[in-house]
Amino acid sequence: MMLSGVLLAHSDDFCYDDERCDPYAWGDNYPSCHPLLESHHSPINLNHQLTKNGSLDSLNLEGFNLTPKGHWRLVNQGYSIVLEVGDGMQVSGGGLPGIYRTVQLHFHWGSVFTSGSEHTLDHLRFPMEVSSLHNENFHPISSALSFVAYKGQTKPIPPFPLINLLPQNNLAQYYRYHGSLTTPPCSQVVLWTVYEVPIYISWSQFDRFISGIYSTQEDENDQALLHDNYRHIHPTYSRTVYASKDARRLTNRASCLTLFHLLNVLQLFGLLNL
Repeated sequence: MMLSGVLLAHSDDFCYDDERCDPYAWGDNYPSCHPLLESHHSPINLNHQLTKNGSLDSLNLEGFNLTPKGHWRLVNQGYSIVLEVGDGMQVSGGGLPGIYRTVQLHFHWGSVFTSGSEHTLDHLRFPMEVSSLHNENFHPISSALSFVAYKGQTKPIPPFPLINLLPQNNLAQYYRYHGSLTTPPCSQVVLWTVYEVPIYISWSQFDRFISGIYSTQEDENDQALLHDNYRHIHPTYSRTVYASKDARRLTNRASCLTLFHLLNVLQLFGLLNL
């Protein structure tokens, strides 16, 4: 599972499945989304061509093991489901140049027949990391999805320790590179941290995304399910993709294809310096 600490700023005039406003056309309305030579856009393809960096150790996740007071807010923004988590959680260490605030979780998924992850693994894309076992830690989110089925709907949900949505025993295993937001305005200011160990959810939890979330408002005549909400892959160019000192799967070509099936239900731990 991939978690995002990104503060997004954009309007609603973009989409994923209409040729007039799909990711390849974003540059028409948002010039900064138009990829140029040597630009640092995301997502990218992750493969075994990595540089090991012994200074990249586990991140310091302040407040992630606590249950915040009040309520968080689940929102259907028409192009994604977003969980706004408020204040109180910070990320530092692990080679980061400063302290980052965790702002929201930004969800991406495919459909029954297609894949939905944004980053790819050796050019393979996956819809989610799904198992037969129900993930109780993910239940507060999946159980609230029916309340935000349509664009503009919101649902308060009780907070929980956000560490439950991370690979707690493998926090020192990740990949790092400089990239961009994967939605307009595609600002090239994101320092991506991609954990290599998966978080699983059940098929029934996955199905709530692909069959119950709409990109349209409830009173619209033509209802459209929201799915395949991912941006296309961009060249790495001269960027270096680093592996943390404890990362082991993509650093070994033989095990590269057995890496966790990239889940982009939650967008990666993309960190935007605020």
